[in-house]
Amino acid sequence: MMETTELNKLSWQLRLDTLDIIMAGGGGHIGGDMSVMEILTELYFREMQVSPDRAEDPNRDYFILSKGHSMEAYYAVLCARGFLSLEDVRSRFSQFGSPYIGHPHNTLPGIEMNSGSLGHGLPVAVGLALAARMDQRPSRVYVVTGDGELAEGSNWEGFMSGAMYHLDNLCCIIDRNRLQISGGTEDVMALDNLKDKLSAFGWQVVDAMDGNSIEELHAAFETARKTKGAPTAIIAHTVKGRGSSVMENKASWHHHVPNPEELSQIRRDLLQRKEACAS
Repeated sequence: MMETTELNKLSWQLRLDTLDIIMAGGGGHIGGDMSVMEILTELYFREMQVSPDRAEDPNRDYFILSKGHSMEAYYAVLCARGFLSLEDVRSRFSQFGSPYIGHPHNTLPGIEMNSGSLGHGLPVAVGLALAARMDQRPSRVYVVTGDGELAEGSNWEGFMSGAMYHLDNLCCIIDRNRLQISGGTEDVMALDNLKDKLSAFGWQVVDAMDGNSIEELHAAFETARKTKGAPTAIIAHTVKGRGSSVMENKASWHHHVPNPEELSQIRRDLLQRKEACAS
């Protein structure tokens, strides 16, 4: 199990890997990739009971990336965790006939569910969590959604059913970066006050006010594991495009490939943040 300092440093290296994947494939959802990185890092390197040698173990934990457009970040994490080869992903991402497409595809090791059509991840996660309880398995189920994705009504059916069945082995993490492809979430389909809404649906809700903090996420997941009788929602208040002023908090970077000047600045910024973790 990796410690906080190591995980912080790893999250910046994974952003650099993500940037390489995007540039190699000529496309990707870079803004959401960067906002969700600490969530994925904490999940895969400290929180979840998953590994390549347990890929078919029914007692493993399960993860669904419902906001499937953050696939480049997910590739970087799966590679670092040993499920995939970074060299192979970089050389083949988004190429004709390649399995490394722009959204999760469960023909690849470590991926439980195809996603990308938004709003489907949480309902499936409810089913996985209910099945694990019925089979008396220790598995926990984690799903990451986007905040803009919550405009899909199927999520709210998932919130209702998760609470109805008291699925305390289920944890939904909302990447609350407050931006989506068409602008600010509060202008497109307002969500506030999200904590009150989810609490009213019967969920234990944890507000991670710095959702890009490894330490805060770790504490939130600890609360989720200790919660009995209800599922947990973690509202992770993140920064879209986190890591460089070129990208941060800009809706236009939801799906954007950096030009050479932007690429140079982003790479410098990410390297600087990674080096700062080692000092």
